[in-house]
Amino acid sequence: MSPLIALILVPVITVFTIACGANARRISLIGTCINLGLCVFVLINYHSDQAGYQFVCSLPIIPSVGLNFTLGADGLTLMLLFLSTLISFAAVLVSRKIEQHESWFYICLLLISAGAIGAFVSLNVLFFYSFHELALIPTFLLIGIWGHGDKQSVAWKTTLYLAIGSFILLLGIIGLYFACPVDARTFDMRELRHLGANGMIRQESWIYLLLVIGFGALVSLFPLHSWAPAAYACAPTPVAMLHAGVLKKFGLYGFFRIVTPLFPLASQQWMTLLLILAAGNLLFIGMATLAQKRLDWMLGYSSVMHMGYIFLGLAAGNVLALTGAATLIFAHGLSIAALFALCGELRERTGTVDFNSLGGLAGKMPHMGVLFGLAGFASIGVPGFANFAGELMVFFGAFQQEATPFKLGRFQIIDILIMWGVVLSAVYFLRAYRRIFFGAFPQRLGEISDLRPAVELAVIVLVIALLAVGCYPQPFLQMIIPSLTWH
Repeated sequence: MSPLIALILVPVITVFTIACGANARRISLIGTCINLGLCVFVLINYHSDQAGYQFVCSLPIIPSVGLNFTLGADGLTLMLLFLSTLISFAAVLVSRKIEQHESWFYICLLLISAGAIGAFVSLNVLFFYSFHELALIPTFLLIGIWGHGDKQSVAWKTTLYLAIGSFILLLGIIGLYFACPVDARTFDMRELRHLGANGMIRQESWIYLLLVIGFGALVSLFPLHSWAPAAYACAPTPVAMLHAGVLKKFGLYGFFRIVTPLFPLASQQWMTLLLILAAGNLLFIGMATLAQKRLDWMLGYSSVMHMGYIFLGLAAGNVLALTGAATLIFAHGLSIAALFALCGELRERTGTVDFNSLGGLAGKMPHMGVLFGLAGFASIGVPGFANFAGELMVFFGAFQQEATPFKLGRFQIIDILIMWGVVLSAVYFLRAYRRIFFGAFPQRLGEISDLRPAVELAVIVLVIALLAVGCYPQPFLQMIIPSLTWH
C-alpha cells in the first residue's frame, strides 16, 4: 500500500475511533503525531534525483472518461504534505478544553486535515477538487458553532462566498476537460501536463479566467478577499491555523499544477491584470491591515496581503520566481499558524485582542513576547527565516522577467511597487508588538500567567522549521525545484 493512502486514512480512522467513544483530544494528538511521522518517513524515502511523481497508486473508477483515483507525490507535493501534517499536529496541540460537543470539534478538525492531504496527493483533478470541498464543510461548522464574535453571520458569508468560488472552479475544470482533444480527454494531471507541453489543449481565455476566479476566490486574491479576514478573526484558534496555514494553499497549488502550466498563452494575454491584482493584495490590503485595531483582524488581513508575493512569483513563471513562490507557501503557512496560535492564547489569557486594551505584557508573559516576536519577524521577512528567502527569490525572479537594458517593463514596475509591502508589514507588526508588549500594563487584567506548555511547544516547533529552511534552504530547494519544470 502506498504511504500516501495511509496519510489520508490515519485521520479518517482517528475520526471513527473518536466516534466510537475514545478520548477526543488524546486520540487526535496520537493520530496527528502518527501522520507527521508517516510524512517524515515519506520524505526520507523520496528520491529527489528522480523526475516525476513517486509513491504512485491508482484505482480505476470510470476509466472511459479518465476518472481514476490516482495518488502521487513530487517535491512540491511533499512540501505541502509536511506543512499539512505539522500544522495539523500543532493545531490539535494548542486546542483548549471544548465545553460542548468536544468529539465533534475534533472530528471536524481531523476531516479538514484529511481533506487537505487528500487534495495535495490527488493526481486526478476531480478528486483534487472533491477533497478540498470535503475540508470546507467542517470549516464552516467549526466557525458557526465554536467560533466567537459574529460567528454565525461570518460562517454563512464564508460559506456562500466560497461555494460560489468552488462552483466557478468546477465550471473551469469541466471546461478544461473539453478543451483537450476528443480522443485524449482526461482528468489526470500527468496526462494534462503532457497535453499542455505539446500544445494540445485549446488556449481558451474563458477557461483560464474561470480557473483564476475560482482558485483566486479560495486563495483570497484581491478583490475576492473580503471573506477571509472575518473568517479568520471569528474562527476558533485551531481552525484559523489550519485554514490560513494549510487549506488556503489549495488554490495556490492549483495555480502551480493547472492554471500556469496548462494555459501559457492565456496567461500571457491576462498577465497585466494578474500583476495588478497581485499589487492590490500587497498595497491595498496592506493599507487595510495598517488600519486594524484588533490583533485577530490584523493577522487575517496580513494573511491575505502576503498572497500578493506568491502571485507575483507565479506570474513571473521563471524557475527563480516559482521557487520563491513555493518557498513562501511553506513559510507563510508556518508563520501565520504560529501567530494565530499565540493570538488565541492571548485572547484566552486577557479576554481581549484589542490593541487599546493591552500593553506591558512583556513583563508578565516573556515567553509569549519572545515567540510572538520571532513569528512576527518571520512573517515580515527578516533575514534568517524562510519567508525572507522566498521573498528575495520572488523579487529577483520577477525583476529579471522581460527585462531590457535601461527600461522598466511591467514586471519591474510592479516589483518595485510590491516591495513597499515589506515596509507596510514591518510597520503594522512593530506597531502591534509595541502596543501589546510595551507601555503601561492595564491593572484590570490582574495576574496573568505565561503560555501553556502545549502552545509553547507547538509554536517553537513551527519557528524551528522556519529557521531551518531560512538558514539552510538547499535541501528544501533541491526537493521542490524539479517539480517546477513546465516552462
